Amino acid sequence: MLIIEDLRVELAGRTLLKDIDLQIRPGETHILFGPNGSGKTSLLMTIMGYPQYVVKKGKITFGGTDITHAPINERAALGIGMSYQRPPTINGLKTRQMLDICAKRTIDAGEMARSLNFEDFLDRDINAGFSGGEIKRSELLQLKAQNPDLMLFDEPESGVDIENMALIGTTIAQILEKESPRAGNTKPVAQQWKERTKMGLIITHTGYILDYVPADKGQVLFNGVLACAGNPREIFQCIGQLGYEECVKCTL
Repeated sequence: MLIIEDLRVELAGRTLLKDIDLQIRPGETHILFGPNGSGKTSLLMTIMGYPQYVVKKGKITFGGTDITHAPINERAALGIGMSYQRPPTINGLKTRQMLDICAKRTIDAGEMARSLNFEDFLDRDINAGFSGGEIKRSELLQLKAQNPDLMLFDEPESGVDIENMALIGTTIAQILEKESPRAGNTKPVAQQWKERTKMGLIITHTGYILDYVPADKGQVLFNGVLACAGNPREIFQCIGQLGYEECVKCTL
């Protein structure tokens, strides 16, 4: 379980997040909405442990371990992974090599890449000349290799065309151990819940990911504060009709 309590975070002396309380239980996927500049990416980067995001107050616990001030590598070793919106190009490091690093062993990269139609990119430098959809597939492939318990996704739809969106959406559902609505769902709900252990926190602006990943809870981050929570589709509909400011008025 991920537990965040009364979290306050600063970047370069400026407060980005205030009074954040959040719990994600094993098997749950949460969707995070919010306007640009509201602190969504900052929250993910703080959970992942980037040192420039300074925790001034509060506590982050993962799997019973206090990780509030733990470095990134320790959090990754505990089972936290992240798919970035704009990951860097890494010249001189092949995608195939990166997958071995993520998995901490030599793996059959070709077999793993096949489901994402990514075999032809394995011997290219990380993200060098990749399109938006190719970058997203590379990120998901690295997450599959790492196989973390908690997965953080920063706008997985960003820069992705419709064809790639279907592949990315169904892959995210798969690695979160959820049945995508687009793929059909034949298992009883009780059986699905019993089998799921992976946790997800997904930032979205477009809401397209909801067509592929069954989410348990939606939350809105507004001006650095988690302003409301509820059914993710209902929240997204409210945002579309009224805008963020009107949508969160009931809780501000």
